[in-house]
Amino acid sequence: MKNKKRIITIVSVIGIIAILILLKVDFSGSEEKLNAGPQGGARRQVSVDGMIIQPQRLQNKIFTNGTTLSNEEVQLRSETSGKITEILFEEGKRVKKGDLLVKINDAELQATLRKNLSRESLAKDKEARFKQLLEKSMTSQQEYDVTLSELNSVIADVEFTRAQIEKTEVRAPFDGIIGLRSVSVGSFISSQTPIANLQSINPIKVDFSVPQKYSGILKEGKTINVKLPSLTRTFVGKVYAVEPKVEENTRTIKARATVANERNELTPGAYVEIEIILEELNTAFLVPSFAIVPDIEGEKVYMYKNGRAFLQSVTTGIRTEKDVQIISGIERGDTVIVSGIIQLRPNIPVKLNAAN
Repeated sequence: MKNKKRIITIVSVIGIIAILILLKVDFSGSEEKLNAGPQGGARRQVSVDGMIIQPQRLQNKIFTNGTTLSNEEVQLRSETSGKITEILFEEGKRVKKGDLLVKINDAELQATLRKNLSRESLAKDKEARFKQLLEKSMTSQQEYDVTLSELNSVIADVEFTRAQIEKTEVRAPFDGIIGLRSVSVGSFISSQTPIANLQSINPIKVDFSVPQKYSGILKEGKTINVKLPSLTRTFVGKVYAVEPKVEENTRTIKARATVANERNELTPGAYVEIEIILEELNTAFLVPSFAIVPDIEGEKVYMYKNGRAFLQSVTTGIRTEKDVQIISGIERGDTVIVSGIIQLRPNIPVKLNAAN
């Protein structure tokens, strides 16, 4: 019995010792893993790409939208009432300044003109005879003055009749494209009856507005780029007038520009996108927008130096679709990390794959 107890005791002690040894190995292994994790992570390099900072050209732009307008536009109407006898234009075609477009019946006025021209001829002959008699002292100055007055009255009647006849002719006031007509031959029209629209669209005008803070920059002669959404071509225009008053409701300033439109690609009333170049910088430092790291203290970028990444506070300026201007915080020749930003921590070892 004693031997059995002794054997059991020895076996129990050996078992306890074995368990303790196993537990020690496990704990030590776990501790090594725990200790090795952060240290191993710190030693592991992150592969990144870099960008060597060099001065670049940068345009400070603002974007807005606008509406195209005809350079000149008029709704053609007659100055007098009457029946249309001729329509001398084709819808949608070009006309020249002074072209006769519509003729209204002037038969009565033409008869009156012929009558007055006949009276004018007789009055001129009479005035010439009385002038000869006056020179020979065979008539008085008073009788000659009456004859001359009659002549001038008849001449005035002729001019008045011709002016009335001109009102029966609708002529183009400027070069342009005439639109769709709303009358026909035989129609009786008045001064209130619209005939057609005439528009001059080369050059074409563009109306747009910008926030009031740009009032000091948007001046006469400022260049703008105009784009129609349906076209890839960009049109260049120049501001020729700026409204001196700020719109109270929108706090914007209205401006108007002219754009060359030789091929008639821009039509009045169209929506256009406008790009205004406020200033041009030739020595700007630019980095991709995704390289900017937001922070409570401000914006920062990761920079590469001596095989490690470190955070650098920067002051940003103009933002474009892809890049951000850095006003301060970096210098020419610095290398800014532009990939693997999420994996980076301050002072972490990095492997620079490429630096452009």
